[in-house]
Amino acid sequence: MTLVEKGSTFFFFYLLYVQIAGWSSLVARRAHNPEVAGSNPAPATNPLTGSKGKPSMKLSKITLTFVLTTLLMNCTNNDEALMEQANELAQKFIITDGHIDTPWRMHKGGYEDISVRTPGGDFDYVRAKQGGLDVPFMSIYVPASYQVTGGAKDKADELIGIVERVTTDHPDKFEIAHSVSDAERIVAEGKIALPMGMENGAPLEGDLSNLKYFRKRGISYITLTHAEDNDICDSSYNLGERTHNGLSEFGVEVVKKMNRIGIMVDISHVSDEAFYQVMDVTEVPAIATHSSCRHFTPGWERNMSDDMIKRLAENGGVIQINFASYFVDQDSKDSKGPVDADVSKYVADNNIDPQDYAAYDAYKKEQYDKRFLYVDAARVVDHIDHVVDLVGIDHVGFGSDFDGVGYTLPTDLKGPEGFPIIIYHLLKRGYSEEDIEKICYKNIWRVWQATEDFAKDFCDCGKPKGECGGGMCSN
Repeated sequence: MTLVEKGSTFFFFYLLYVQIAGWSSLVARRAHNPEVAGSNPAPATNPLTGSKGKPSMKLSKITLTFVLTTLLMNCTNNDEALMEQANELAQKFIITDGHIDTPWRMHKGGYEDISVRTPGGDFDYVRAKQGGLDVPFMSIYVPASYQVTGGAKDKADELIGIVERVTTDHPDKFEIAHSVSDAERIVAEGKIALPMGMENGAPLEGDLSNLKYFRKRGISYITLTHAEDNDICDSSYNLGERTHNGLSEFGVEVVKKMNRIGIMVDISHVSDEAFYQVMDVTEVPAIATHSSCRHFTPGWERNMSDDMIKRLAENGGVIQINFASYFVDQDSKDSKGPVDADVSKYVADNNIDPQDYAAYDAYKKEQYDKRFLYVDAARVVDHIDHVVDLVGIDHVGFGSDFDGVGYTLPTDLKGPEGFPIIIYHLLKRGYSEEDIEKICYKNIWRVWQATEDFAKDFCDCGKPKGECGGGMCSN
């Protein structure tokens, strides 16, 4: 097994080295062993020139070694130059990440000062600045369990409150962004902008007026559902009988009103049927904030099929690639199930409350370290390549799922400090700076701005401005 990636520049030089080594060995054996076919040994009169003044085999080997060493050094220098360029671009371009679960991390583990480097978790100010992440969408994640117990809206408010506290505690470092213009201004001021997206539409609690409520609270997108069907649509994780066979009637109205009040529609987590129905209903581009390509994980509905990606692009939308190893690689996904099953067994055998994460986190980490198959950032870039090959450069972005995918992030992409690694791989694969800037933020901001622009013709209640006098109203 070689230590270089097949198809890479290093692999080419490795093959060259093997060929040279084999040729040199054959020459040497022929020179010193008369039994080797075709050999014609003759005593050398000079270590650098053979008989009759011809270059000796030793000189040829020295020359070839010099050439190979020079080529390898140039390749290494080129990689170093690309990495330096990647770091520069990460600081030069705005970088947006569509989905980071830090609010839920602080909900379950306790509030943290993320203005400094934190001992745990994936996201904090220091690592974000190091990697050039400027506009991370904070996920307001409400588990499907609240659809049963009630209290989904209150839980969303609690998580929004966590983001607000971060900005209040550190106004010199963080500020909530309600719009594209907000984000641009905040970044220009040297701070990190924190727009918010609500993961799971359950906090609407069946009431369309709650869309207006959450828009005022700063929600810029809503992931229509999560791990279970809700009253809006079916979930990709539901492998049994579907509740609505796509969008419910209420869900259709939710999508229409989201368009009209300026909330982006996120189709990550929805069933395939629901996705296509959203495409038929929405009047503005939609997004998949943290999904990857099903091409690499065949049959897994949580990721998007090629046909879905094409339809999303026809709609003008963007898929933001999830970084988790098991989202981007089938072998990694196959390794995850047995580990999770054993962790669940450990929790049950030891009578641990499944919500008491700290009680079994050490065991879980140990099992992942031993048995889970991790990939590296190059595999994430494979997904970007795939989307670009399918639909072009304008429909792909970043949706890391930092703080949301546990111990499954790639080996060299454990937090936002890793964004330059992705940019390095993009450069190495021939992406231009213009391409990279689109992936970093321009693609998703195009959708964000289009959503805001469409909503300008409607009141914040969702009605055309002419029907309620325009501007704010009490509807």
